[in-house]
Amino acid sequence: MKAKQCLVIGLGRFGTAVATTLYEMGHEVVAVDQKEENVERVLNLVTHAAILDATEERALRSIGVADFDVVIVGIGTDVQANILATMNAKSLGAQYVVCKAIDEMARRVLERVGADLVIRPEHDMGVRLARQIATPNIVDTLDLGSDYAIVEIEANERLRGTLKDLNLSNRFGVQVIAINRSGRIEITPRAEEELRPHDKLVLIGNSHSIDELRRFLGS
Repeated sequence: MKAKQCLVIGLGRFGTAVATTLYEMGHEVVAVDQKEENVERVLNLVTHAAILDATEERALRSIGVADFDVVIVGIGTDVQANILATMNAKSLGAQYVVCKAIDEMARRVLERVGADLVIRPEHDMGVRLARQIATPNIVDTLDLGSDYAIVEIEANERLRGTLKDLNLSNRFGVQVIAINRSGRIEITPRAEEELRPHDKLVLIGNSHSIDELRRFLGS
């Protein structure tokens, strides 16, 4: 895995977690914040940490924002500062900017000013938790963007028989791409493959199709 060069702007709980985790995973991380105490907290946990006001275009230019593979704007409650930092990063040529939004309106504005990806951590985690509670046999979900996702589902009493019998592609519009059986992965399984208890199916489909399947499994 090629190490990425990452710039993290804003060192609250979210930004600090992103910065230190990326560094632990072997990436080069520059972390900046306006507050000295926030910078001091991560000094030995990232490649380089500095006090910097990302709402100032000149400050971002001075650290070469365009040279980073990814820029993460983790500024929390100060929506104006978040938007300004995002606009500055994009106008200075940042390749890929990920932003944290506190609400739906902030998300829309950040997307409009050029953010490549906007996440709402508490909202997104809440949705994920609710789905796990509602359909606990759906083990995990990987959002692919553009309305598509990959999900891993544990076989239950509603998922019995062969893949041909279940006919998930015609019934729900999802495609089985693998079966995880006790840690052994079978890619593109045969239609005649019979499911066993505790098998995990890896499926791909659009959000509507996956939601239909969730309702079926939870009903």
